[in-house]
Amino acid sequence: MNGPAPLLTLNNGVRMPALGLGVYQSPPDETVPAVTTAIDNGYRLIDTAAAYGNEKEVGEGIARSGIGREEIFVITKLWLTDYGYDSTLRAFDTSLTKLGLDHLDLYLLHWPVPSAYDTTVASYKAAEKLLADGRVRAIGVCNHTPEHLTALMARTEVVPAVNQVELHPNFSQPELRAFDVRHGILTQSWSPIGGVNRYGGEGADKVRDPLQEPTITGLAEKYGKSPAQIILRWQVEHDLSAIPKSVKPHRIAENIGIFDFSLTPHEVAAIDALDTGTRGGPDPDRVELGTFS
Repeated sequence: MNGPAPLLTLNNGVRMPALGLGVYQSPPDETVPAVTTAIDNGYRLIDTAAAYGNEKEVGEGIARSGIGREEIFVITKLWLTDYGYDSTLRAFDTSLTKLGLDHLDLYLLHWPVPSAYDTTVASYKAAEKLLADGRVRAIGVCNHTPEHLTALMARTEVVPAVNQVELHPNFSQPELRAFDVRHGILTQSWSPIGGVNRYGGEGADKVRDPLQEPTITGLAEKYGKSPAQIILRWQVEHDLSAIPKSVKPHRIAENIGIFDFSLTPHEVAAIDALDTGTRGGPDPDRVELGTFS
């Protein structure tokens, strides 16, 4: 067994593993074994979402693992079609039922909706109620820019604990990360090794594959690690939480095998220099309520 990942402290004192398993696009029949394999390999953070269609299987995998619920940090997300105060509360109940849990560790709003931001605010206020009622231990958002976060914090009471965004060496979002740090928000990386660049996305035909970058392949050779491990270690060096996705047992085991070495500040800076400022996924400023329908 590898791991466990170090714990990062959120702005409300809750502690969250720095590395977890993502299940975006994991077919339901492959999700249960992926989750149990991850837990067997030391993972204690599982990230899913209502839109992924595999919350039930995530819950089954956790139940089959034999690990106590208190040891597993579970994240799910509210989808755009359920935005609004009352509908958020209903959607949360549905997610919790599918997961087979009595509480959630972190509940996130999946996207901002800049053109109808009142719905985003209403959903976040519902999440604040869930937090106050003890049904979730922490709340946050995904894909929020500094402008979105500023607007949200001006109209709500609880500063988001987490902002989950596209973040990998070719799109490292230094300005957003700095904003999050200033406001006590932990940045969590989706597509942390750049899968969005390989498997498709809004700008995927215009961006590079981080796994092929000579800087990263050279470090992989130096340390006897895979390029993916080098990138995930870079995420850890920046105090980020990363959620690499895989259903392949050897990849799941490989991705958490990053806590037996470290990168030097010079090497971290060399990877930082790969940033192109070009995202592979959707632009949050252009997301509408019907964007993904």
